[in-house]
Amino acid sequence: MKKINIKEIDTKRIFCTLLPPVMAFTVNCMVYWGAPLFTVGRTAYNLSGNLDDLVPFLPPFIVVYLGCYIFWVINYLLISAQGDEHRYRFFTADICSRLVCLVIFVVFPTTNTRPELIGHDIWTQAVRALYQWDAPQNLFPSIHCLVSWMCCIGLRGCDRIPKWYKWISKFIAVLVFVSTLALRQHVLIDVAGGILLAELVCYISNRRDGYKLLQKVTETVAGWIAGRLSGKKNGK
Repeated sequence: MKKINIKEIDTKRIFCTLLPPVMAFTVNCMVYWGAPLFTVGRTAYNLSGNLDDLVPFLPPFIVVYLGCYIFWVINYLLISAQGDEHRYRFFTADICSRLVCLVIFVVFPTTNTRPELIGHDIWTQAVRALYQWDAPQNLFPSIHCLVSWMCCIGLRGCDRIPKWYKWISKFIAVLVFVSTLALRQHVLIDVAGGILLAELVCYISNRRDGYKLLQKVTETVAGWIAGRLSGKKNGK
């Protein structure tokens, strides 16, 4: 009878928790940086409307726009640390949402009009750097808003997460929505698109068994890594 290595099981569980966020991040990067390669030289559509003009340009919101990456990491790890089925359903939805984004970004390229930056204060300089680094593309739906709302959806039904933290997550998500508008990174329809896409993919994932594929892949890879690490420790 094969002996069960408890340490190997614990290592596998750790990687089962860490691998889904890593895979989601990898897919996100591939979509965000890969989509523009298919839209070079094509017409991009500006979806801004009159309501968008009513939102003031507020450079200090750069703190929220960039700081939300910390929020994403924390919540995605919290979600991944929940039960197996919850984890795999969530990350299946998350990965599928990026694939939907890829199709939209390629089929329907969008852009927007950015304001002329005047001044050299720290906030304006930060926005200027953002504009230079982040071209006005891949706008609809907004991935910033999509991910922020996924952070809230993923906490639903998680009894181990206190209600106050769920409300804080919603508040931060709303701040992110505002930041995308206040920095002229997105327009209202981009924000709505991100929220609706998040709700749609999670709704479907929670009612289908597609998550089992991600679960199988993750557990296989995690088991292989755990086995390799265990073998090295034992000098094999």
